[in-house]
Amino acid sequence: MIVCLDLEGVLVPEIWINVAERTGIPELRRTTRDEPDYDVLMQQRLAILDRHGIKLPQIQEVIAGMGPLAGAREFLDWLRARAQVVILSDTFEQFATPLMRQLGWPTLFCHRLQVEPGGRISGYRLRIDEGKRRAVTAFRELAFRVVAAGDSYNDTAMLGAADAGILFCPPRNVIEEFPQFPVTTDYEQLRRVIVGASAGELTLA
Repeated sequence: MIVCLDLEGVLVPEIWINVAERTGIPELRRTTRDEPDYDVLMQQRLAILDRHGIKLPQIQEVIAGMGPLAGAREFLDWLRARAQVVILSDTFEQFATPLMRQLGWPTLFCHRLQVEPGGRISGYRLRIDEGKRRAVTAFRELAFRVVAAGDSYNDTAMLGAADAGILFCPPRNVIEEFPQFPVTTDYEQLRRVIVGASAGELTLA
């Protein structure tokens, strides 16, 4: 079995919300929990960064002061001892390193920013379109049972492609639009639902 997890909102806080708080730019608080179209969201973010002169080193400084959500490392250690785990995220390689270190270097599939020599973020490059859904589909084609968990609009395609999809601490709008997925609000609930969805391939021991 493979368990696929989103990163932000599931294991670590939302990076862009932390950047918004540190820079005093409230427009950067908008995330995939609010906007279903990822490209629209990223183009908005890039325009805001340019307008305020925010460059990659300033964002990395914010991330360096962040840590996992309370209980995330313990949950991830528990899960990795019992199943293969892959983090499928729409974050970027240039953002993720400090957070991956604190989580014990789990496997991460994500994207990459396009950065000019002076640190201006000029764009972004997806590893592949619909990467989360396509990764889950590929794992299933390799004869893995896949359980997936996420919190936002951009996770729902992978939840739907998995053998079992689970929402973790999602906003009300996502709950209402995707009632087919069970909702969990803490790691203990998430453990129980993953175990129940594993069809005997995972135990609490």
